[in-house]
Amino acid sequence: MTVDPTPVLRVTDLTTRFNTQDGTVHAVNGVSFDLADGEVLGVVGESGSGKSVTMMSLLRLIPTPPGEILAGQAIFEGDDLLSMDLGDLRKVRGGKVGFIFQDPMTSLNPVVTVGDQIVESLAVHQPGRRKAMRLRALELLQLVGIPSPEERLRCYPYELSGGMRQRVMIAIALACNPKVLVADEPTTALDVTIQAQILELVKGLREKLGMAVIWITHDLGVVAGLVDRVLVMYGGQIVEDAPVDEFYAQPRHPYSQGLLASLPSATSRGDKLVNIQGQPPDLRSAPASCSFAPRCPHAFDRCDRENPVLAAVSATRKVACWLDEVPVLVGAQSDETAKGQVGHGR
Repeated sequence: MTVDPTPVLRVTDLTTRFNTQDGTVHAVNGVSFDLADGEVLGVVGESGSGKSVTMMSLLRLIPTPPGEILAGQAIFEGDDLLSMDLGDLRKVRGGKVGFIFQDPMTSLNPVVTVGDQIVESLAVHQPGRRKAMRLRALELLQLVGIPSPEERLRCYPYELSGGMRQRVMIAIALACNPKVLVADEPTTALDVTIQAQILELVKGLREKLGMAVIWITHDLGVVAGLVDRVLVMYGGQIVEDAPVDEFYAQPRHPYSQGLLASLPSATSRGDKLVNIQGQPPDLRSAPASCSFAPRCPHAFDRCDRENPVLAAVSATRKVACWLDEVPVLVGAQSDETAKGQVGHGR
């Protein structure tokens, strides 16, 4: 599918904090990215890296307090979602921007039938005659591949399997033909077979409906077969932004390299899995230096003094790493060689 280069969503310098009893958590720190019309964008990173908080902040879904969006813009169809009137924003949520949450059992109302929950979404964004909305609900269940859709309309969520509940969530998210679909780890709680079915469903719907998709996940295997472009997050920041093929062929940021090196391989049976040494950063401290530096085998003096910004390293990709000022490919050399060329290796 050809992707329109015009951004349907442009996020600039998004900054989100949580004020807790243990201190201020700097959850999202100056995140910027574009989403093209019809593009599938994968957002990856370990737990606590800021993936979900970033996307929930765009629609102002974080609890306030303790959450607080301090700065940034999210321009969607000419309007800033972060400063939009809340009444207007509610028309965008579930209308022009659909959202699929991680656990459909907690996202669906257990005492309302599937059909009524889909109709409720339609009534908010596209009100009409109840019979017409009911027919639209039936059409949506057929679209997402639920068998015997007429019967399922009358079911309660607990009467459906996990995979069917997730399909219902997708149907609700698609009810109003959104321009953007945000999926927050929607296959995490599902078995591998159902995961594959949901992925194929989303790919088919993207082709059919032409919507843009933001897919949040920690599963790099999912990313490889689904997305056009990858955002890698660490410590509440984007550390790499790259087309998916380039990302897998040649990851530039040391954290990206560590993530890919940790994937098991069919050709490495019996070998120990590679892991990234150290612990994730304590986000109660504002990032004044590179958050990954304590875990990075390539770190040098500047990494401890300055926090690198996300900058273009080619026409198609961006990286937030001081090593990209070194005129050799990161990862194509030994640690000693890299440190020697920088001149300040640890």
